[in-house]
Amino acid sequence: MNPLAKNYASRNIRGKLRVCDYMRADSKLREYVPRTVAFNRANLEMMTDRYSAVYVKPDVGSQGIGVCRVRKTEAGYELKTVEGKKQWKAAYETIEALYNRIVKLRRSKLIVQQGIGLDRVKGRPYDIRAMVQRKPGKSWECTGYMVKVGGANKIVTNYYQGGAIYTLRRLEKERGLSSGEGKARKRMMTEVALRIASTLSARRSGMHEMGIDFAFDGAGRLWVLEVNSNHPQFHPLKQLAPKMYYKMQEFAESYGRYSAK
Repeated sequence: MNPLAKNYASRNIRGKLRVCDYMRADSKLREYVPRTVAFNRANLEMMTDRYSAVYVKPDVGSQGIGVCRVRKTEAGYELKTVEGKKQWKAAYETIEALYNRIVKLRRSKLIVQQGIGLDRVKGRPYDIRAMVQRKPGKSWECTGYMVKVGGANKIVTNYYQGGAIYTLRRLEKERGLSSGEGKARKRMMTEVALRIASTLSARRSGMHEMGIDFAFDGAGRLWVLEVNSNHPQFHPLKQLAPKMYYKMQEFAESYGRYSAK
């Protein structure tokens, strides 16, 4: 039996582009969602012309696998991509050559997303996973957070790709944030996370959990990078923050989930 197979009562919304479209349709969420479009040649050219970096991602995927970062350079385009746990880089002179290379790599439907210049800790980019859950018949609650710090020179922050996991408290200490700054950031993420949960669950009944990946850019602006409603993992917290972990597990068990992986 696949230990990651989802066999419990919590429905999900499939597809990153669909999720982004649902969030951008909400006037209160639109400002937090990076521009995201379907992958095709015209959209790839439009996005690389408009933004300093873009990410090409599987519309359905996890663990950072198959993610590409594209940057426009004076000589053309730089492509970095993740295959399995390996990352490699190449350069292309034309959008046509770049597009054809990505097409050869493609194993499923792709999206193109505006790249965000992530804030850094110890010189490494990070994002913050908010776990939002509800017991059957109850309201949504933000049950905890974990910070995903990218591995050295990696274009993704996933734990699977060699990243590290921090608590919010450790992040605040390492970043030199005051207690007030840390509380304000957490309050903002919680408010947006609950709005996202309410908005998406109105589109799809039977949802009980979401892992929402937030990021702050270098200017301190909050962004929503991704929402995972298909078996978001929280097992790294068992050793790092056991009180938070067991709260998430209590909620999970209420809708039939017994594994944090």
